[in-house]
Parts: sequence; structure tokens; C-alpha cells
Amino acid sequence: MKKWAITAVVYLLVVIGTYTVYDSFFKKDEPHGEASSHETVEKGSGHNETSNGHGHDKGENRSGDVKADFNYNDGKITITLNDPNGKPVDELEANHEKLLHLIVVNEHLDEYYHLHPVKVGAGKFEISHELKDGVYKAFIDIKPVKLNYEVTPLAFNVGGQGESDNHAELKADETFVKTVDGKTTEMDVSSFEAGKPITLTFKLDEKTLKPYLGAAGHVVILDEEANQYLHVHPHNEEKPIFETQFDLPGKYKIWAEFKQNGKVRVFSYVIEVK
Repeated sequence: MKKWAITAVVYLLVVIGTYTVYDSFFKKDEPHGEASSHETVEKGSGHNETSNGHGHDKGENRSGDVKADFNYNDGKITITLNDPNGKPVDELEANHEKLLHLIVVNEHLDEYYHLHPVKVGAGKFEISHELKDGVYKAFIDIKPVKLNYEVTPLAFNVGGQGESDNHAELKADETFVKTVDGKTTEMDVSSFEAGKPITLTFKLDEKTLKPYLGAAGHVVILDEEANQYLHVHPHNEEKPIFETQFDLPGKYKIWAEFKQNGKVRVFSYVIEVK
């Protein structure tokens, strides 16, 4: 009996020991596993919340486009800026002292207006400016904060006149000497080759030249169809020297703006790039 009892006790101890080891081992791992899963879920969820709450906006800001709407009615221009979700785009970086530059030209490219609408609300700008009946294109030049934006032409008409294809073809100037209000400016073009950097140097009375919108001048360039838009600024506030590049051959119209004796004058030129 003693022998059997001893054997039974030993067997019982072995079973208990085995269970204890098993239980100890898995209980030790299970909390760690749950904690890892729980930690992963919390961190993952928190990260996702950050991505969705903060990062999502950042993602939209990096890749989203700005929808710019233009409206002209009875001499009043209204511009609204929205993101892809329809929310107003209200964070704009000042560009040469203005949040928004508006360029308006007619279909013949013989009327040119550089305007600065005033902000009247979130993503909304307005300005009053009378336009003659005709077909126009507007270019809304802005720098949204953390948002991609490309200036594209917005066609509109005044007086119910529809678009036409009979606008006069641009003719390259034979001379680049122009006089406006008694002030003469000569433009020197370093090259007429497409795809290469080109320097535009303007010779004028620099004694009367004053900074205009934080620069020695401004140059706006459009191709013949008014589809390609360039807004070029000089390297410094003192010298009217501009660098640009024409990617494609063709005719381009250049408007150079300079402030002299307190008045802003616009000198226009037409060049042909080959």
C-alpha cells in the first residue's frame, strides 16, 4: 500500500507540476500578446486618427486642386476658391504684396487688365471693373498654402457675345521700342529659341522707376491662343531684368508693367519664338 501510495503521490506531483509549468508559460505569454494587440490597435487607431484628422488634410493639401470660379455681372467680378470637397480655400500666401492677381484679356489680346480683387469672405474675392462687350479670358494667379494650383484660362463673355475664331493673328513686332504717355521703353531679348532660358532686359528711365508691388516691374506673357500663361518677376527691386523660357515655338504677347512718377504704365510687345 505504501508503495502504491507513494507512486500515486509522485504521479500527482508530476501532473500538478506539468500543469503549473504549462499555465505559467501561457499566462506569461497571453498578457503580452493581448497587450501587444491592444497596443497595436491603440497606436494604429491613434495613428489613423492622426492621418485621417490631420494627415488627411495634409494629404489633400499636397495633392488636391483648387477650383477657381469666375463670375462677371454688371461690372462686378466675383471669384470663389474651393477645394475638391467644396470647402473654401482661405489660406493664401501673399505674392508680391497681394493675395490674388487677376489678369483679364480680350480675344484679340489688345485689351489687358491687371487687377487685384479684395477678399470679402472665406475663399471669396470681389472687385468692380467695367468691361466692354466681348469675349475674354481671365487668369487667377494665387499661391495656396500647401495646395497645388496651376493658372488656367477661364473664358467668359460680356454682353452675350459668343466665342469666335476670327480674332486677328498676332504679328511679331519689327521694333521693341514702345512709347506710352510720353515714356519710352525698349525691350532687349537675349534669344528667340524655344526651350532655352531667355533674358528680357528693359531699357527705360530708371531715375523715375519706382518699385511696383515689391518689384522693379512685372511681366505677363501669353501665347497666341491665350492658353499658356507666364507671370515673370525681376531678380531684384532695382533692375528691370527678367528671365523666362518659352517651351514651344510660336508667337507670344508680352505686357511689361512699370511704375514711373507714381503711375503704372503697360508696354506691350509681340515676339516670335522659333
